[in-house]
Amino acid sequence: MTTNKTFTMLKPDSVEKGNIGGILEKITASGFRIVAMKLTQLTKSDAEAFYAVHSERPFFGELVTYMTRGPIVAAILEKDNAVEDFRTLIGATNPAEAAEGTIRNMFADSISENAVHGSDSDENAAIEGAFHFSGREMF
Repeated sequence: MTTNKTFTMLKPDSVEKGNIGGILEKITASGFRIVAMKLTQLTKSDAEAFYAVHSERPFFGELVTYMTRGPIVAAILEKDNAVEDFRTLIGATNPAEAAEGTIRNMFADSISENAVHGSDSDENAAIEGAFHFSGREMF
C-alpha cells in the first residue's frame, strides 16, 4: 500500500548554488504539498546515522563529508503516491542519465553531487521524516 508522504533533502550543492527556490517551485508545480520544511545543517554524527545503511560502502566517508559541508533543506512532501511520483520527478542518480525536466537533470552536477535526496520506499520515507522532524513540526 502506498502512502501519501515522502521525505526529501535539498543537498548542500543545491543550497550553495542558490537552487532552493527553483527546486521547491518544481516540487510544488508537480502537485506536492510541503507539510514540513527547514533549513538545517547535519552534524557528522547526524550524517553517519542518516546514511548508516551505506556505512560499509567505499564512498561512505565522502558522502558524510559532502552532506556536512553546508546547510540542507529537509522537507516532508504530501501527494497521492508520493514516494514513486517524487522518485520520478527527481530522476536518475546520475544527472547525465536523468530524464529531461527532472530535478537532477536540471540542477545536479554529478552522481556524487546530485542535488536532492528522495526516499526510496514508504517505510524509509517515514523513518527519514521522523529523523528530521517531530510531529509538532508537520502541518
